[in-house]
Amino acid sequence: MLIDMSTSRPGTPAQPTSPNRRRHDDAPDTALLFTRLAALEDGPERDAVRDELVTAWLPMAHRIAGRFRDRGESVEDLRQVAALGLVKAIDRFEPERGAFESYAVPTITGEVKRHFRDRMWALRVPRRVQELRNKVRVARRELTQNPGSPEPSTSDIAAHTGLTEDEVATGMEALESFSTLSLDAELSAGEDGYSLADTLGGADTSYDTVVDRESAKEGLRRLPERERAILYMRFFEDMTQSRIADQLGISQMHVSRLISRSCARVRDEALGERANSRGPGGRAV
Repeated sequence: MLIDMSTSRPGTPAQPTSPNRRRHDDAPDTALLFTRLAALEDGPERDAVRDELVTAWLPMAHRIAGRFRDRGESVEDLRQVAALGLVKAIDRFEPERGAFESYAVPTITGEVKRHFRDRMWALRVPRRVQELRNKVRVARRELTQNPGSPEPSTSDIAAHTGLTEDEVATGMEALESFSTLSLDAELSAGEDGYSLADTLGGADTSYDTVVDRESAKEGLRRLPERERAILYMRFFEDMTQSRIADQLGISQMHVSRLISRSCARVRDEALGERANSRGPGGRAV
């Protein structure tokens, strides 16, 4: 739901101002409107009074939202959240319990804080990074508080805070890093678009093959020549056991036993060498 951010509506009289009114004095006298709202049943007339109250108190909601700027959210989004908090406060307020402002301020502030709580980092970051983020945020606000002030550079913030430029850069990055990016997020538009997951590497199983071959090498060398030949014909030339048996002049069952025995011997020697290559606790030596 979007809320009109204008502070005036056609047909709504402007609030009177006094010479001593402060710039942020945004607490209009709406006691009669709240009394009227409480007495009305749901309908167009009640909706009109409710809208009038929202318009009257919207400047205060904007002011509260402004307290949370430079925390990774746009001012417009913060104002929308504060406006929603204002609507909740108006709907829940009971006139007999006191001044509306006393109820609305904590309600709106809580709504904005809840928004940040729900949008905080998906991953826990070090406390130092959070501290840098807060220092950079405060420094940016202080350096731009005068109208027309340019956006401070990294060096300006570093000089203002006493931080190094690298620390300032870390804090500025943290200001924009409240949430993680989905692996399915599109990084490129068009037919050739790809997702973040497409750019990530995966486990290369060929390394395991290299390790296995190197581990089996010595065991294969120590096999009798005929057994090496049988393994070569079976696993490298893809010959059947029957064909190997015909070529060597032995039975197929004998070929099967020789293959099983040779593989077991090579495997046991490879595993034994791996175990011997590690010291106490399984650490490589």
